[in-house]
Amino acid sequence: MKKLFAVVIALAIILVTFVGCSKNEPNNSSTPNTSTTAEGGLKTGLAIISTIESSKDAGEKDGLAQSDSTIIAVTVDSNGKITNCIIDAAQTKANFSAEGKMVTPLNTEFKTKMELGSDYDMIKASKIKKEWNEQASALASYVIGKTVSEVKGIAVNEKGVPTKEDLTASVTVSIGGFVSAIEKAVANAKSLGAKAGDKLGLGVTTNIEKSKDAGEKDGQVQVYSTYSAVTFGADNKITSCAIDASQNNVNFGKTGKITSDLAAEMKSKVELGNGYGMKGNSDISKEWFEQSDAFANYVVGKTLDEVKGIAVNDEFKTTDEELKASVTVSIGDFMKAIEKSSANAK
Repeated sequence: MKKLFAVVIALAIILVTFVGCSKNEPNNSSTPNTSTTAEGGLKTGLAIISTIESSKDAGEKDGLAQSDSTIIAVTVDSNGKITNCIIDAAQTKANFSAEGKMVTPLNTEFKTKMELGSDYDMIKASKIKKEWNEQASALASYVIGKTVSEVKGIAVNEKGVPTKEDLTASVTVSIGGFVSAIEKAVANAKSLGAKAGDKLGLGVTTNIEKSKDAGEKDGQVQVYSTYSAVTFGADNKITSCAIDASQNNVNFGKTGKITSDLAAEMKSKVELGNGYGMKGNSDISKEWFEQSDAFANYVVGKTLDEVKGIAVNDEFKTTDEELKASVTVSIGDFMKAIEKSSANAK
């Protein structure tokens, strides 16, 4: 009897142990877990920090609406280390007169500082004879392999200029804004499908097409930028994509005086979230960030040619049956930004 009892107890222990081990086995569900990166997986992050504080009233000279945006794209590994980084900036300037009329043509093409390259013409004032794009690229390379804490720990002087010898030879601009944007990009990073070895590209498009003269209502310079951080695999297919946009408005009256608060915080559309207020006017009851996310997810697994081949109408709204169930906004700028991301991916 005692022997039988001992056998029963032994079997019970084996059963409990087996069940316990089974509960700890990996979940083989096909539903992806985006809270952590898979082995070899990377998170993709995009951040924009904008200000309009350098704008000026019209007087003897035309008024100036100036939007300055620092843009960062990163990939981050499971240890929080930056594996790739691209730094860029969009300094968009548009003029208006003392009579409240737009002076800068609304079809003006605007380039980022990285796109301007030597045409930005900072090299004349550079002690190390390096252009803005060269210094931004040097800093981006320097932070690869570092965590946010290590990036924030880079030694700088009272002007925010690096003081370490391994960086002063290549970077003499203030890096405070870059560091803040890098921190934000890492915080925004998500597991979207990127993996080790992928190339990273950053694309930016900017226009002032919807700007208007002052009349019964204030005039407005609307600086509208679209941004994309995109990773590409060895087969040139998109492995992850993040899209955002900013609509930085500078309002002015009939006498050319600025009526906007130049110290106001400029949030991107993704940061505004439901506060952007598109959902109530959407035929599919989806906010802007929901639609941009849906488009970003849709292009994963596609080549650039396949993205450029997405069917659209004259307003660049998709006519693709699968896509228009989740995206009804114009996707023309999304596609342009992704094309730029592809062109500068590294």
